[in-house]
Amino acid sequence: MLLEVWGALAIFIVCPLLGGLPLIAWITYAISKKQLTKVGTGNISVSAAFYHGGTFAGVLAVMSEAFKGIAAVLLARTFFPTNPTWEIIALIALIMGRYWIGKGAGATNAVWGYAVHDWRIAALSFLIGGISFTILRERELGRIGVLVIFPLLTALLHADEPGRIMAAIALAVLLGWIYQKIPDDLDLAAVGGQTQSQAMFKFFQGSKAIVSLDNELPTEKFGQKAATLAQLKRLGYPIPQGWVLPPGDDWQALTEFLQPTPAEPLAVRSSAVGEDSESASAAGQYETVLNVSSKAQLNRAIARVIDSYDNPAAIDYRREKSIAEDAMAVLIQKQVRGVFSGVAFSRDPIAQQGDWVVIEALPGDATAVVSGQVTPQQYRVYSDRIATGDSWLLPEGLEMPVEGEGDVPPALIRQVAFLARHLENYYHGIPQDIEWSYDGQTLWLLQSRPITTLLPIWTRKIASEVIPGAIRPLTWSINRPLTCGVWGDIFTVVLGARASGLDFEQTATLHYAYAYFNASLLGQIFRRMGLPPESLEFLTRGAKFSKPPLQSTLQNVPGLLRLLGRELRLKQDFERDYRLHFAPALSRLDREDKMSAQELLAQVDEILGLLKKATYYSILAPLSAALRQAVFRVKDEDLDNSLTPEVAAIRAIASLAQEARGLGRGLQDEEILRRFDELVERYGYLSAVGTDIAVPAWREEPQVVRELFLRLGSGENEPPSRSVAIAFSRQVRPGRRKGGVVQGRLDLKGRVTEVYSRLLALLRWRFVALERLWLELGWLVEVGDIFFLEEGEVRKVVGGGDGRGLQELVASRRSQFMQYSNIESIPPLIYGNSPPASPASPASPASPASQLQGIGASPGQVEGHILIVRSLQGVGEVNRETILVVPYTDSGWSPLLALAGGLIAEVGGRLSHGAIVAREYGIPAVMDVHNATQIFKDGQRVRIDGRLGTVDLL
Repeated sequence: MLLEVWGALAIFIVCPLLGGLPLIAWITYAISKKQLTKVGTGNISVSAAFYHGGTFAGVLAVMSEAFKGIAAVLLARTFFPTNPTWEIIALIALIMGRYWIGKGAGATNAVWGYAVHDWRIAALSFLIGGISFTILRERELGRIGVLVIFPLLTALLHADEPGRIMAAIALAVLLGWIYQKIPDDLDLAAVGGQTQSQAMFKFFQGSKAIVSLDNELPTEKFGQKAATLAQLKRLGYPIPQGWVLPPGDDWQALTEFLQPTPAEPLAVRSSAVGEDSESASAAGQYETVLNVSSKAQLNRAIARVIDSYDNPAAIDYRREKSIAEDAMAVLIQKQVRGVFSGVAFSRDPIAQQGDWVVIEALPGDATAVVSGQVTPQQYRVYSDRIATGDSWLLPEGLEMPVEGEGDVPPALIRQVAFLARHLENYYHGIPQDIEWSYDGQTLWLLQSRPITTLLPIWTRKIASEVIPGAIRPLTWSINRPLTCGVWGDIFTVVLGARASGLDFEQTATLHYAYAYFNASLLGQIFRRMGLPPESLEFLTRGAKFSKPPLQSTLQNVPGLLRLLGRELRLKQDFERDYRLHFAPALSRLDREDKMSAQELLAQVDEILGLLKKATYYSILAPLSAALRQAVFRVKDEDLDNSLTPEVAAIRAIASLAQEARGLGRGLQDEEILRRFDELVERYGYLSAVGTDIAVPAWREEPQVVRELFLRLGSGENEPPSRSVAIAFSRQVRPGRRKGGVVQGRLDLKGRVTEVYSRLLALLRWRFVALERLWLELGWLVEVGDIFFLEEGEVRKVVGGGDGRGLQELVASRRSQFMQYSNIESIPPLIYGNSPPASPASPASPASPASQLQGIGASPGQVEGHILIVRSLQGVGEVNRETILVVPYTDSGWSPLLALAGGLIAEVGGRLSHGAIVAREYGIPAVMDVHNATQIFKDGQRVRIDGRLGTVDLL
């Protein structure tokens, strides 16, 4: 009995370690000086040893792995001579170590180990599988066949040993799972391997002689172009019939099969690995041969296309784009005799924004258009609708206005535009460059690839709520590293090692002085997190998420558990940091003493250190509250936002005004004014844009708050449900557990917002104090100049003690900022890193709808007259008949919102500042109405429904 215990320990300890022993890597490095982990697929396998090290290295690799398999079986037999099930268990342990430690599949271990375990089963499996592979030449089918055969033979020959049968099945399942997890070295191009191994590779690759676009083609073997066309053809897109020659294959069988003629010519094109990808199109780098009408021409055309991979220009292009040297597959298709042909871009590559499809076309074949030797006819088609549905055919009645005149029928131009948008939608919003040809009956799709110059995609969808207004350089130089750094930390917690290669510093950028988030990077992060593929559409268009696949969810369980742990500890961690860091610092820094530039900068550093901690909570607390509310399905009206600073401030001001009226004391009463001033001082850190330190705080400019106080005190603009809102407290709310779970996080969010906002205000006031010193020295000219410098530039001036030359820099940036601030409509999406100097006009040829759809954020219906307010400066008369239309809302807008009868905002959602204040006062609110400040006009009468999220023009 003790011997068996020691045997089990030996199997579960020694076998995995033996499997992980990198003998193949050592052998290959000793013979060829190549490190297998850094070449090819990175596998340490027998195939890799043959491929990179040659025949001798491969033979030694087989022997080393055979030794491992045999040793594992003999080890088990030593301890369990009468129980052969343990021999298979030893192989399982060996192969698990081979995979987890040694980066290999362990097939050779299994073959030789099973040969010692039961030579009859091994021989029969090898014979049946080998004959099947030789006849069918299908590698995957051969593998699956062997994995089915040996457990089946085990069951037939050892029917009375269920343990052995179950172990054999477990071994087969393990091997099949590993095959799916690691790349196959046999998918490498045979021509890239050692010369003496190429013949063996061509045999064992087992590819069929003729591969058509009707097959599923892996990108890593057949290139992006062929793989994409094969995928689209299977989906029903109009792709001409075609065939693909894998790298290194003999093309004699294919040329014999195709037999082109002058009546039915072929087109021979490249499909290099790395071509037509999101990072590099490789357009024009490789050969394309048209009008191939004989077998001899076909042979020469294939050779020309393959040779073009080694053209100096192509080599330089791959080096410039950091594309790894790989191989060339060849795509051969029936050539379309086009009546009209051309290219189409699903988004305008020049404007880099907007809803126009750009098409270039000519009578005849597409070659003339893409060659650049003939000026094509230019067309633009407008469509602000997403081309959804299974059919790529243009729906009847769909309005798509066309600009441009030429020989191509407008109906065909519209169909091409719809096809381009349909493909863009299929690829989750990534702009597509398509090549097409119309033969008089069918519109054929010849190619579809990402428009590399229009990536990444930058979106205002999230940024407009987090950082809503135009941003000055100083604010951005502080906010960007804080935000990107914290989001990077959160994503790394979930992804772990899979976060490698992601540049979180590229999460956000400024275009036209407005913040944009990198939807392409965030979409990539979401996909690595196992979220659904439509994550990019969610970021750019607000599309809904489907449920993530179970496999990806399970894959991310460890990371999600780590994040859940942080979420569960969030309040505890905040309380600790508040007690140890935030509270003492806020109390000390609230004192404004006269300081030198160096002392002010030292306090700036201290505040930035605190802001890094606070930013973490300011991101995670709202996220936690939103997730809990969604999970527990708690309604907005069942929650109390009393700890949210803007709500607390408005309640306090309204309560003071009501008290003054109730006591019959005028608003100019000395005691009332003193208490009002205390409120302004208490909430003086709030501003029109809470995340922008360049915007004055209430303490500096209290006019808007004072106006609210005066109106409430005089009985004007009495909120219809204000008394209900103030009476609404935790004492009268139902004490439901679900509501409490969410309410706790909402309260935490309010406290975090206060800390974060106070720190930003303190940071602003330190820079304002520094600015006063520089104004006295004449280094700056007017108030606000310092915010047109970046943080690093401020540090450099303080450190060097010389601010001469700042005036010119500030004047240039101020001028640019004013130009951007006057832009009436900021595009919601920008494609590419270098948009034009000014955004294109959002005007469209489509007539405005009588009803607009947004997000219902505060229930109720109201009719009123539009008042467009783009800033808190110079606001006109606001009363219960006023429907405010604003570009965004932030905490400082609360006094204005409390006076209105309804709210329409261009951006935001149910948890934004405007929505919270609207619910507080029972006024309907509709958020996320795109271009609302452009669509509506002052004085227009509208009806809004804050539950349905609709706005009707009356």
